[in-house]
Order: sequence, then structure tokens, then C-alpha cells
Amino acid sequence: MPDEKRFLLRLSKTLWNDLRRSAAEDFRSVNGQIEFLLREALNRRKTKNKDAPRNSNE
Repeated sequence: MPDEKRFLLRLSKTLWNDLRRSAAEDFRSVNGQIEFLLREALNRRKTKNKDAPRNSNE
């Protein structure tokens, strides 16, 4: 898997348990769930930024 970046991520036990439960509900691994949630958040941010009015001074 040469196109993947590995890194250490520290999480609280509470957040880990919430992610674990959420992943199980969606039939994903915790890693897969984190990737899914990050993509979803980035897509929402892109959409929000695209729809935001532009500053007329730019």
C-alpha cells in the first residue's frame, strides 16, 4: 500500500469507544470509520466553502 500515509493518532478512551461502536454499526474497521468520517467532514467543508459568498475586496 505505497499510496497510504501512516501516522500515530492519540485519542481519549471515550472517543476511541465511540469510534469503535460507530464502526461496528457501519460494519467498518475503526481505521475505515476514521477515514470515512474525515472524508465526510472534508466534503462538507468543501461544499460549505464553495457556497459561501466571496469577499468583494478580493
